[in-house]
Amino acid sequence: MRHRVYKEINIIADQLIQDQSENGAWHYPFETGIATDCSMIILLRTLEINDEEFIKELVKRIAGKQQEDGSWKLFHDEEKGNLTTTVEAYYALLYSGYRDRKDKEIQAARRFIMANGGAAEVHMFLKIMLAITGQCEWPHFPINIEVMLLPDSFPINLFDLSVYGRANIIPFLILANTNFRKRTPRSPNLSDLFRKKDVRFFTEDQAEEARSVIKLIKQGIKGLKSHVNLRELALSRAEKYMLDRIEPDGTFCNYFSTTSLMIYALLARGYPSTHPVITRAVQGLKTMTCRIDGELHCQYTTASVWNTALINYALQESGVPYSSNTTQKANDYILSRQHIKYGDWVIHQPNLLPGGWGFADMNTIHPDIDDTTAALRAIRTLATKQVDCRQAWDRGVNWLISMQNKDGGWGAFEKNVDKKLLNLLPIEGGIDLLIDPSTVDLTGRTLEFFGNYTHLDLHHPMVKDGIRWLLRHQNSDGSWVGRWGVYIYGTWAAVTGMVAVGVSTNHPAIQKALTWLRKIQNPDGGWGESCKSDIKNCYVPLGESTRTHTAWALDTLISAATVVTPEIENGAAFLVDKKEKDWTATYPKGRGMAGSFYLNYHCYEYVFPLISLSHYQKLTGGQLLTAKSHKDFN
Repeated sequence: MRHRVYKEINIIADQLIQDQSENGAWHYPFETGIATDCSMIILLRTLEINDEEFIKELVKRIAGKQQEDGSWKLFHDEEKGNLTTTVEAYYALLYSGYRDRKDKEIQAARRFIMANGGAAEVHMFLKIMLAITGQCEWPHFPINIEVMLLPDSFPINLFDLSVYGRANIIPFLILANTNFRKRTPRSPNLSDLFRKKDVRFFTEDQAEEARSVIKLIKQGIKGLKSHVNLRELALSRAEKYMLDRIEPDGTFCNYFSTTSLMIYALLARGYPSTHPVITRAVQGLKTMTCRIDGELHCQYTTASVWNTALINYALQESGVPYSSNTTQKANDYILSRQHIKYGDWVIHQPNLLPGGWGFADMNTIHPDIDDTTAALRAIRTLATKQVDCRQAWDRGVNWLISMQNKDGGWGAFEKNVDKKLLNLLPIEGGIDLLIDPSTVDLTGRTLEFFGNYTHLDLHHPMVKDGIRWLLRHQNSDGSWVGRWGVYIYGTWAAVTGMVAVGVSTNHPAIQKALTWLRKIQNPDGGWGESCKSDIKNCYVPLGESTRTHTAWALDTLISAATVVTPEIENGAAFLVDKKEKDWTATYPKGRGMAGSFYLNYHCYEYVFPLISLSHYQKLTGGQLLTAKSHKDFN
């Protein structure tokens, strides 16, 4: 078995080395379904930018994903098509001008939409898009733009929102408070899709707590006093917030949704569609495109830093020396992407110097904990050899330590941005959007980094607090739920993190987790988890095994093992024998927003099997790639 594992490690490493770009990065696609492709067509048509070849390519990709019943799905095992995705695709295809209402595929899509409640029932983000582009009236939104002016001392203020929530909500506030609408001569008429229903952002039967939060905000706004027009002051402040956070590529925070909303918000502020800020933003979105199986896809963002840090670390785990050309190029890229600017995170941690890493290639101002630990793992050996790398390491570790939340865990982007009060706001998907609380995956991965790559262990107060936080959040069945990957992912992060800092593998919590993982192993030796897990808030098996889920589960078992068990042997055999079905490679492994937004990281098929199989070799005393000659890594 060890020889077969070594052979598979070789195959994966060779593929990764071959796929590295000239600048040292790996640009594997970050795929998020068709939502961004649809939004791009709608945006270009609204701006009356006639980039026909580009639009035709997007139309081809969208049309190719349609199901036999006329719908579009978010993931393979979704019981029936997804209403929101289908309305979005229907709208984009008609607005493109390259599909017609008489087309049988369009008619099939319309039948599905009407049979499933019509366009008034779609997700809130699409309702916003429909209102902006004049397909429906703006629904009532109870929060005025003056919320921008509430001081930091107020119980709820702008910086209590997560950086991601803030970046989406600020342009939305401009649009909702100005009732901005823009139709063009090419706009299709979707009025027949609404079945004479009013479009609402919120249900009428809002919980009393939600009404109380909105009332509190309104009282705060009422208490504001100024000699100038408060509304205009608030609109100007919202506009300035966006403009101050434009990245070098012209995008707003490097996300598709925030950038497209910013463009619409600037139009609402009177900017012409040819304004340089808007032109640069559109160009920035275009530079984030990639090709998947030859087809054009508008990525939600690029994952270059994340891909590169993970792959560089994985290659080193497999035995590729840090001095190899592959690793050196990757390290140079990673070091060039360390943040030196202050971002919004400094509001909650004012005495901290920059030093984190972000997710995307052009991300310079909103670093995150996960990318920072990934980057530090990748440069760990170089940091002991080179002074400049050691300084980067020290800044990164210092930033990471300082971002621990007061509850003992770590969130994604900022410190102590976890006011549960905000979850009461009746915003669809708000629990994944509005706050940035401690999460299992971030806390577990951070502990794993400290345990394996620094001298910190369970005797350190910071680490103790992190362990306590994880133990408090274990589920009764032994699993943990992760924010960015659900149950198998969360359990992997928690167990490997605690074991790394010295928690005994005989600890009841760890034993319970291992029992749960063994119980959900498939007969073929692998593991697979459905996207339905985050909708139903409980583990839902996929019914098939995937390489990524198997790698996470296998790595968890290995981390707590002293000998190879049958479960470990069977898991490794699944990865080596390539037993997976073809469709599982493209199945989303990441969680964006429950029920509406899922992430498919194309590097995961390689990187996590490489890590877990390398750890298998270490457990069994098997061969690693150090035996290969250096020319193989050039």
